[in-house]
Amino acid sequence: MSTSTNTASEIVTGVGGAGNIESLTHCATRLRFQLHDASEVEQGVLEDIDGVMGAVPQAGNRYQIVIGGGVQTVYNEIMALPQMANAGGDAAAIKAAARAKGPRGKNAWLDSLFEYLSDSFRPILGALLGASLFITFMSLMSTLDIIGNWADPRTDLSPSWQFVNLCWQCVFVFLPLMIAYNASKKLDADPWVGFAIMAVLMLPGFTALMDQATTNTVFGFEVQTIDIFGVPLTVFDYSSQVFPPLLMAAVLGPLYKYLKKIIPENVQLIFVPFLAMLIMIPLTAFIIGPIGVYVGAGLADVLKSINDFSPFIFAIVIPLAYPFMVPLGLHWPINAIMLLNIQTIGYDFIQGPMGAWNFACFGATAGVLLIAWRERDMQMRQTATGALAAGLLGGISEPSLYGIHLRFKRIYPRMLVGCFVGGLIIGIGGGVTTNAFVFTSLLTIPAFDSIALYAVAVAAAFAVAMILVVLSGYRTAEQQEQFEAARDAGLERPGAIPIDDSAEGVAAAAAAAAVPSGGGATATAVTAAPVTAAPAEPAESAAPTERGVVTEIGAPLDGTVVALADVPDPVFAGGTMGGGVAIEPSGDTVYAPSAAMVVAAQPTGHAFGLVLDGGIELLIHVGIDTVQLKGEGFDVKVKAGQKVDAGTPLVTFDRAVIEKAGYPLITPVVVMNTKKFAAVEQIAEGATTVGTPVIAVEAKPRPKG
Repeated sequence: MSTSTNTASEIVTGVGGAGNIESLTHCATRLRFQLHDASEVEQGVLEDIDGVMGAVPQAGNRYQIVIGGGVQTVYNEIMALPQMANAGGDAAAIKAAARAKGPRGKNAWLDSLFEYLSDSFRPILGALLGASLFITFMSLMSTLDIIGNWADPRTDLSPSWQFVNLCWQCVFVFLPLMIAYNASKKLDADPWVGFAIMAVLMLPGFTALMDQATTNTVFGFEVQTIDIFGVPLTVFDYSSQVFPPLLMAAVLGPLYKYLKKIIPENVQLIFVPFLAMLIMIPLTAFIIGPIGVYVGAGLADVLKSINDFSPFIFAIVIPLAYPFMVPLGLHWPINAIMLLNIQTIGYDFIQGPMGAWNFACFGATAGVLLIAWRERDMQMRQTATGALAAGLLGGISEPSLYGIHLRFKRIYPRMLVGCFVGGLIIGIGGGVTTNAFVFTSLLTIPAFDSIALYAVAVAAAFAVAMILVVLSGYRTAEQQEQFEAARDAGLERPGAIPIDDSAEGVAAAAAAAAVPSGGGATATAVTAAPVTAAPAEPAESAAPTERGVVTEIGAPLDGTVVALADVPDPVFAGGTMGGGVAIEPSGDTVYAPSAAMVVAAQPTGHAFGLVLDGGIELLIHVGIDTVQLKGEGFDVKVKAGQKVDAGTPLVTFDRAVIEKAGYPLITPVVVMNTKKFAAVEQIAEGATTVGTPVIAVEAKPRPKG
């Protein structure tokens, strides 16, 4: 990829100028910006810059620009610009300058706060989702009168059903420990030290102190206190609490950095954890823990007061607010309050109205999917199908939001109508509650007290949003015109992978659009090496072209082949990087799929760029966001400039390290220069082994004569 200083300068201008850049790093394919104000980014301008493959907003003020294999060159050119002399370096000075600009700079701490909340919860969403399905099952059994009220501790369940109940309690009882670990890690403290500090408050012996405590009133709350060396200790049951570990980690982070600064490096391993625990355990038990309980209870009481005053208004406001809160990460404190409601008052009243928003979001995605089927838009069909499945089965809205809705702003007004209708029905019905924290999906409908009311409300929200999107479309007139022009030329969207809907699967490029499907060449599967097939005689056609040679690329690792649309990263899932497949690895080693030149071998081990025969530029990206591990758990076997044969090990990775850090292992295998070929197609799915063909790449057709 060729670049220029002009490209670098245009990128800096597009993100709001050098003064808006707090820091800049890069991975194997992307520039990663931490900005002062992401609203100053001109995304359309960035996407039009020569050499930019895509621009993707992230949580908070983070922004990614997809460059491809030449990212190192672009990064170097950006950092060499005169205006970047003071950018991305002294973060403290840059932040001070930003604050001096006005109110927006003064409130920049909000970005860090919500990123802190987001990163404290995000790694445990899988566990929460799994637990919510156990809860749904118990709710369904109770609804069918097979068991009693499973959520009431006074209910006498048989040992068998008690065991099933433990399957979800394991997550929520120990939730403070999980959050303490994640929050401490986010603030660069030893996460196991944070875990240990919070664990003191959850020991059975700590809770047993209540038996010797006296009842007192503090801030209007009746609490149990006991004297410890003459100092009153407030004793709570900290199970399911989220605010105490968040506050604890917020203090532990700066303390840990200070201790590492003042303690000699050769004894830090012993004394930094010891002194941190010596200070933080009593501080958390006597002060931070109780404050966290009071703060959470206070916020919960405010929302409860609003709901008690008018459940009708509350049921409408919540689903209308969520579409704007989720993209900004503002929903994390509300999730914490939901958990607290269940722990303190025994039920939650927020999740019902929130379900109206979720299903309106999923309905809008379903509308986009129907349009994509009608218009034969393969890329959007893949994106919408994956997002809809994640929503309806998992209750997760982010794939729909980031993959579709925030890209096409016409969707939002129609989705909001669905939110309003769903909230209105819940409000008219007097509201719905649940005595468990669940992800609002199809599978968790039985978890709500008024199943019929909730089901009607979410169905209406879904249907209204879907119908409005189908009737009005989701693209602007200009976007629709561009799409139709690209489709008529043989592409399904500008820059997309040309894919034929026929059974043969591989499409010709624009010049070969008139060739009937099935009249071209096929490729013979050859293990671990690309192969070419001589083009067969084409069927008679007015177009003087023939199909190009087809190269098959083998799997670089053992695992399960899935579509790129299943990758939990909008850059890969949306096809921005190019066409290909993704593999959920079952092994721990990545191999060269064929003879190739290694043009990029990241020292972190998470990504490799290969040039195969025929000029195919292949990216193998081990896991998602694994660059953050900085090489931990990766053993790189090759280096840039090295020639490799089929089956040469590229890297061995430690699955346990990646999984423990919370990063997905799914590995995209992408043809970076997809646009240079007539078609790039996934030709396998399900279980695969190294060398089994998974991608077919067809060269552009050649004119006859």
